[in-house]
Amino acid sequence: MSKNVSHTRLVHTVLAALFAALTYVGTVFIQFPIAIGYVNLGDCFVLLGGFLLGPVYGAVAGGLGAMLGDLTLGYAQYAPVTLLIKLAMPLVVAGFEHMAAGRSRGAKLALRIGGGALAEVAMVVGYFLYEIVLYEFGGALVSVPFNAAQGAVNLLLALLLLPLLSRIQKMTVK
Repeated sequence: MSKNVSHTRLVHTVLAALFAALTYVGTVFIQFPIAIGYVNLGDCFVLLGGFLLGPVYGAVAGGLGAMLGDLTLGYAQYAPVTLLIKLAMPLVVAGFEHMAAGRSRGAKLALRIGGGALAEVAMVVGYFLYEIVLYEFGGALVSVPFNAAQGAVNLLLALLLLPLLSRIQKMTVK
């Protein structure tokens, strides 16, 4: 393995660990309790990890950070599905980010919005399907508006922070 490849992997690994920690902090410490659980800002960092780190490192960061957040907060029953959903979300946005490369600013923004929205829809649907098992249809339906609102807020925040963090993309080779 060449020195450059080793350095690139190290940078990716460090950034993935950073984004896992940011996801954890956004999930555990930047949250707003509601009647059926909590709304948090963890998805902002899940999305940013996918946009900036690519599919593999972004997925690992998002999945681990969010799952550890659920375990810490006493929502262990959600940890397995959170891991899967938050692994999938960065895969979606990274795919759209790849399509956006080399496009105009407007096209790039449209693809980022589309990818982020699709990832958040996957989150809402994923938790809804899982909660049908836990709480039956009616109970699962109650969480949909809260998850959708959390997704919208987190996508907006991620899109606002993305230009500020774009130097991370220059540090990584995808």
